[in-house]
Amino acid sequence: MGNALPTPALRRQPRLLQRLLRDPSPVLDELRDELGPIYGLGAGPARMAVVGDPVALRELFAMPAESFRWKHKFNVLGFVVGPGSMIVSDGPDHTRRRKSVQTAFSRRRLNGWIPTIVERTDAAIEGVFADLPADGAQIDMYPIGRALVLDIVVRALFGPRMAPHTATIGELFERPQAYLESSFLAQLPHPFPYTRRARVAADRRALDAIIDAQIDDRRREPSGDPTDVLEALVIDGTLSDSEIRDQVATLIGAGYDTTAASLAWMLTLCARSPEVWKRLGDEADRVFGSAVDVDHVTLAALEFADRTMRETLRLHPAGVVSPREAATDVTVGGYSVPKGTLILWSAYLAGRDATAWTDPLEFRPDRFVEATAEQKSLADISWVPFGRGARNCIGFALAQMELTLIVARLAQRLSISATGPVPPPRGMVVNRPEGGAPMRVSARGETVR
Repeated sequence: MGNALPTPALRRQPRLLQRLLRDPSPVLDELRDELGPIYGLGAGPARMAVVGDPVALRELFAMPAESFRWKHKFNVLGFVVGPGSMIVSDGPDHTRRRKSVQTAFSRRRLNGWIPTIVERTDAAIEGVFADLPADGAQIDMYPIGRALVLDIVVRALFGPRMAPHTATIGELFERPQAYLESSFLAQLPHPFPYTRRARVAADRRALDAIIDAQIDDRRREPSGDPTDVLEALVIDGTLSDSEIRDQVATLIGAGYDTTAASLAWMLTLCARSPEVWKRLGDEADRVFGSAVDVDHVTLAALEFADRTMRETLRLHPAGVVSPREAATDVTVGGYSVPKGTLILWSAYLAGRDATAWTDPLEFRPDRFVEATAEQKSLADISWVPFGRGARNCIGFALAQMELTLIVARLAQRLSISATGPVPPPRGMVVNRPEGGAPMRVSARGETVR
């Protein structure tokens, strides 16, 4: 067994836990500076272990899945995504559900979405141009990015025939996503009607009705669309209809809000880095201008856009912490973590670890090509915005594709500049910039409009 976890003074812990659950980033930074990248909080059935050390995370991700539980008393996601979702499942149920969805997210299907991502990004840009004065204007790009990402996710999951329902689906996710960011007390189960929890349940029933209609439609009249994930799940036949509903709700919720928040961070950082934005636009001119078709070759050629995406997610991963419960006694980073402890592993802390990254708070996309072989090896285990191993984010490839293609196309057609300091991060479930992503926006030029 290892050493006992370092912990802050007991008298401070109630306030620290309260702050952590409401606004985690400052607390994580504060306790890392005080105790190091691995430390404990709480006691008894509410004890936690925060793990942000890159080497310890590599150990954690390499442990057998049976060492942990994802369906535990602290996992409130099940109320929103459903008890049959793969992200709140363990054992054989998780394996079966994830395998079915993984098959639906084949590389061929992912590559098939590339033209749609670019086409929908162009449509969103045209929407910006429609109301944009000749000399530009201050615009909050966060809601624009949210609408764009939702549009892409719905089309990827359901195909183009679901596009007219995109706004409705977005509305049905607004309350559930806000609910997940509310306090622990506000999320306690209860049977009372007319409460926030009851309204969230009603929204989920309305979403289920939409998904059920689409499932019936796929069975009655398959489209043959090779990019339609829902049709792939229905044809596969491994999952029940209720399981399909829960996976679709999971994929929309996880793939929509998290990617939109990451896009907001990327634009926020780029608006304060004129040279980065110029290089993105110049690269996009070269890559899109020489492409016969927009496909996986185009995506691979957007090397600087890819590095910008990676650098953004290093500094601002969509999930500041991610929970799993120890199903048995484990040792992480030389520390003993008893059975029943909620382990909060942190991509945020790993991405800012000073032993892995030179000038870790600096936004510098070229760090991924400037590093030595030794630095690259350590950086590789420290860049974990999507996790690692058997429980990594199943939609990571789609998210990376979206962010890379969207930022490249935006940089090709828009000029942006900052209107204030970098905002602080907010959100326990989804890390987003407080106050959105306001910036000065104008047309880059007429060459690609």
